[in-house]
Amino acid sequence: MRLNGPGSFWPSLAGVLFAVAAAFVAAPVHAQDMQSAPSFVDNFSSFDRSRWYVSDGWSNGNHQNCIWSKDLVRLSDGVLSLSFEKRKLKDREFACAEIQTKQRFGYGVYEARMKTDTGSGLNAAFFTYIGPQDKKPWDEIDFEVLTKDPSKVQVNSYIQGKAKNGKLVDVDGGADKGFNDYGFVWEKDRLRWYVNGKLVNEVTNPDELPTNPQKIFFSLWGSDKLTNWMGAFADPGRKVTMQVKRIAFTALGQPCQFPESLACTITNSN
Repeated sequence: MRLNGPGSFWPSLAGVLFAVAAAFVAAPVHAQDMQSAPSFVDNFSSFDRSRWYVSDGWSNGNHQNCIWSKDLVRLSDGVLSLSFEKRKLKDREFACAEIQTKQRFGYGVYEARMKTDTGSGLNAAFFTYIGPQDKKPWDEIDFEVLTKDPSKVQVNSYIQGKAKNGKLVDVDGGADKGFNDYGFVWEKDRLRWYVNGKLVNEVTNPDELPTNPQKIFFSLWGSDKLTNWMGAFADPGRKVTMQVKRIAFTALGQPCQFPESLACTITNSN
């Protein structure tokens, strides 16, 4: 959830920007009009700075108890790590990590292979987002592991700043015990979420479907305010890390890009 951006709020101007998001009326976007960056697969053999922007030196709002730090984004042996640790930055006692694509993506298959850590009050997220700072309404599609209970992942979306389609679904074996595959298929008339190839949620109501190309995000952050949702925050006393082995986007109608891809088996008709 990006209450300011996933899971997030915009720094200090959150209320104003939310009002802008609510007031912004988007023109209908048709499939043929959806502008999208091309398909790609990133196995993190290196960190492609032409693709990724690393958040650094700010937070998404008062709900977040950490400041984004580029030092907590690391790459080693084909695994991207985003971490959370106790380190005072500005007015916060903790530091956290987020990356986002520089380009925007439209209808297609989005897939990430990742592993989370554990800890109450933390959120490990793979999602897409666009919002008022990009001169667009707030649209978002989420996978969020609230690491107080890594046996489940929350799937949901935001349409013009309003939460839709929220659902907690099981992650067999646990999001923290090994790498799992999280994917969603976004079409003009349907949105489907998958965990390890299994369909876990589907939306066909046109009023609950995003219509704006979005950036892809990964983030790990904490909150001592959103306790009803994320659990009571407790200092983990160690560095907490989420790991990502692969991220892929396959535009609708394009061939699948690796054997395990949802795009190899999921089509517009099933």
